[in-house]
Amino acid sequence: MKKLKIVIAGGGSTYTPGIISALLSHIDRFPMEEIRLYDNDSKRNEDMQLIIEQLLKEQNHPEIKLIAEENPKAAFVGADFIFSQIRVGGLEMREQDEKIPLKYGLVGQETCGLGGFAYGLRSIKGILEIVSYVQEYAPNAWILNYTNPETLVGEAIRRVYPGIKMINVCDMTISIEETIAENYHYDRKNWVPTYFGLNHYGWYTEIYDKSLQRDVMPEIINKMREKTMGVAEFNEGDQTWAEAFKMMSTIVEYFPDYIPNNYLEYYLFPDLVVEKTNKDYTRANMVMEGREKNTKEMARKIRAGETENVLNFNFGEHGNYIVDIATSLLNDEHRRFMVITPNRGSIPNLREDAVVEVPAYIGATGVEPIALDSINDFHKGLMEAQVAAEKLLVDAYFEQSYQKALQAFTLNQSVNSAYVAKQVLDEMIEVNKEYWPQLN
Repeated sequence: MKKLKIVIAGGGSTYTPGIISALLSHIDRFPMEEIRLYDNDSKRNEDMQLIIEQLLKEQNHPEIKLIAEENPKAAFVGADFIFSQIRVGGLEMREQDEKIPLKYGLVGQETCGLGGFAYGLRSIKGILEIVSYVQEYAPNAWILNYTNPETLVGEAIRRVYPGIKMINVCDMTISIEETIAENYHYDRKNWVPTYFGLNHYGWYTEIYDKSLQRDVMPEIINKMREKTMGVAEFNEGDQTWAEAFKMMSTIVEYFPDYIPNNYLEYYLFPDLVVEKTNKDYTRANMVMEGREKNTKEMARKIRAGETENVLNFNFGEHGNYIVDIATSLLNDEHRRFMVITPNRGSIPNLREDAVVEVPAYIGATGVEPIALDSINDFHKGLMEAQVAAEKLLVDAYFEQSYQKALQAFTLNQSVNSAYVAKQVLDEMIEVNKEYWPQLN
């Protein structure tokens, strides 16, 4: 089998070790000869290069060449797979995304609400740039995208590069499934879940367990109503995630038909979320003092010559999920995953041009979404409003339209006032001058 050249776009990300670890654990199905870390932040990329070099030594893979690159041509030319996980503006802008809406009494979150929309306007420019490099230097490569917010990114890519070999995926559904399985003593590997929605905005309608030969979702819902879930091992000690999974039980108590994505708390209970959020110390600050600090410390120790027990990271299924998709593509395995893809009838009574998250089989030719049943008015109404808001935001990007951006901010399901939406938008414009298109 041909040995592959892979690129991690956003190579300095703290999630890079998880992806590389997963790639190494699947080396028999996904043989590599070269790993390229591409990032426009040279310091972070250099730190990550040290960490991955140490990882390759510990995993006994001296044959794999590792390079860190800021030059697009050198990074992408001749690549076979690109794993994209860029964060335009870094954690500093994530902090603005979270804290500005909170100042006005709205949800402050990196991918949801108006913070997610601010991040989306930055991400569109960044991901279009990455795709343009791939088109120029590696037109036959597959792009596997983790860059958020994924439905906004997917909508922008759909318009500019409709035929691109790109798959947008999110590991949140896998994290939810792992957490449920760990709490209630199931084996997720036996599950065939059915799910519909948008990115970070969806519901499970069935979880068929092959070993038990039945749909276990009704009993899981009952268990969630009886006992709040704790976090899984990979989120151990993280109070934010503990609160999120606790809120899942509240959502199920109100709407017991389906199991929700936990991110729906930001849309169904925005007032409760704002009430319990520290406006001065948000998730961005936690990440800066957690994963970011830990990564810098690992790099510092390696530079100082320390090599024993230096590597320290646990990212759950994040890396495994995207690598499983890569192996399914490479080896035509036709395995089933949740993917973010143009609807085109997968949800028959939702607009065809929506970018949705649904189950799909992945083989050598790409994504083959499954056909789902029609959804009911409650879920359809929620989704249609959010889809319309997201499309307006992408319109605003391409048309440089202030009016479309204001409409999108006003229609976002976490917002209850056009007056407040305008205040947040105007402040977001000021802090994002370096990243957003000029809105007229």
